[in-house]
Amino acid sequence: MNIFADFTARIIKAVEALDLKDKDGDVLDLSRISVEPPRDASHGDLATNAAMVLAKPSGQNPRALADRIVATLREDADVAGAEVAGPGFVNLRLTDAFWQKHLAFILGKATDYGRSTAGAGRKVNVEYVSANPTGPMHVGHCRGAVVGDALANIMDFAGYEATKEYIINDAGAQIDVLGRSVLLRYREALGENIGDIPAGLYPGDYLVPVGQDLASEFGRKLLEMPDNEALAIVKDRTIDAMMKMIKDDLALLNVRHDVFFSERTLHADNANAIRSAINDLTLKGHIYKGKLPPPKGEKPEDWEDREQTLFRSTAVGDDLDRALVKSDGTYTYFAADVAYLKNKVDRGFVELIYVLGADHSGYVRRLEALARAVGGDKVKLTVLLCNLVKLFRDGEPVRMSKRSGDFVTLREVVEEVGRDPIRFMMLYRKNSEPLDFDFAKVTEQSKDNPVFYVQYASARCHSVFRQAKEQMGISEPERATLSAAVSGLTDEGEIGLVRKLAEYPRLIEQVASSQEPHRLAFYLYDLASAFHAHWNRGTDNPDLRFVKVNDPQLTLARLGLVQAVADVLQSGLTLIGADAPKEMR
Repeated sequence: MNIFADFTARIIKAVEALDLKDKDGDVLDLSRISVEPPRDASHGDLATNAAMVLAKPSGQNPRALADRIVATLREDADVAGAEVAGPGFVNLRLTDAFWQKHLAFILGKATDYGRSTAGAGRKVNVEYVSANPTGPMHVGHCRGAVVGDALANIMDFAGYEATKEYIINDAGAQIDVLGRSVLLRYREALGENIGDIPAGLYPGDYLVPVGQDLASEFGRKLLEMPDNEALAIVKDRTIDAMMKMIKDDLALLNVRHDVFFSERTLHADNANAIRSAINDLTLKGHIYKGKLPPPKGEKPEDWEDREQTLFRSTAVGDDLDRALVKSDGTYTYFAADVAYLKNKVDRGFVELIYVLGADHSGYVRRLEALARAVGGDKVKLTVLLCNLVKLFRDGEPVRMSKRSGDFVTLREVVEEVGRDPIRFMMLYRKNSEPLDFDFAKVTEQSKDNPVFYVQYASARCHSVFRQAKEQMGISEPERATLSAAVSGLTDEGEIGLVRKLAEYPRLIEQVASSQEPHRLAFYLYDLASAFHAHWNRGTDNPDLRFVKVNDPQLTLARLGLVQAVADVLQSGLTLIGADAPKEMR
């Protein structure tokens, strides 16, 4: 249950009872009424803007209207107090009995607490990583992988039907370069001295095993084939090998896609998919024959003043129209984008989310324009740009990888610090902000390391259960037993923890609708901080400890609170893609 949505409904009902009208005598629009936590917790549990947003259209003084709303809300059995603040905000304090009931509700839901139907089953396609299959994953791919994967998890939890997708860029010039790079390694495996890798080819040692596998499978047969036939075989084998490597690397990070979409399929059968997509845009009036102006600044040498097949993308929000067909009659890269986006729409997706590196910022407007042209108002497209990740070790920049030649591989980072620190820390900054990742800091055991602090809270929760078993013989009590005991919780710190837990369903819905998964990491840190703070109060005051040997009933109540904290920590960490440990050493 989202208590903020619940009290929004209650406040709307209270306002409706006042029978307010707008200045024309019509029913007021109540859709702008909202309920949220007050910025200052000392002001109460909930705050609403109802009087502020209704005063002007109803022609009333906001404070006077707030007084009328407060008088109605005070009749609610769950409201301990209602006050007018500032120019007309209404602050509510809820009864301990309400928070106790809500804790019992959380215990009944367990790790499903916060699961929502807000997404109403809307089909969402989240495309992320989609690195060229030309080598192993590097740390630059890591942030987008985590952001996309966690966001899809959260959207599923919020009631959307999210599909995790990876487009394999297995067409184009870079694949020819890859194939020729592997042919060189194939000749090396046959015993040739290939010397230095020529400029323009991929130099990484990761291609050596691919060449060796080809030598084992074909012997010298590839050298006896026409060049184009040999290259076609090598490209197929290499793409398969690279994608296996990429999938294995992503699996180390707990990233697994539902769909791997081959770009080649768009070019198959003489590019029927691309031609069909362009025909569809033509019927909608978005395609024309014309000339593009030269790029701003100095003209490139290969620029041609010629008529082309163009997408009228400026009519749907782009800054310039886009070419779809090259001078030799072949399709542009953007033409494949057109076909791919149409394919997603044809598969029934109504929300398209692209998680791209910050260096792809130039793609945002053209993709948004394309979505408007292909899907009209029925399709929502969002592009999330992930800024750079800089690696440090004790404050010093990390040098490049020997294996890859010119970058640090994702595998190397995971093997050094572990999956969970990477997953959590990649979300501990908004995706559009730069991120410094220090190997030493993300593995230290201190409050300054967010992932340790959150996982330590989970471990502490389970240590309480072990303590209760050792000191009182209480072993895994039924949730119904814990729920029945929670009426014993009255301490402000205990009620404060329940309040923090009650924010979780609203947060999940907001993260899903705003596509801001970093907010979940922030919330988990805040929840862990609140739990650790209450633990420390028990260290100073034995009466506040979770396990009270001389009071079994109060102990059960507090175990219920600890169980609820453990449930939400586990739920949130699972959505992030990390573990909620029961012990830490």
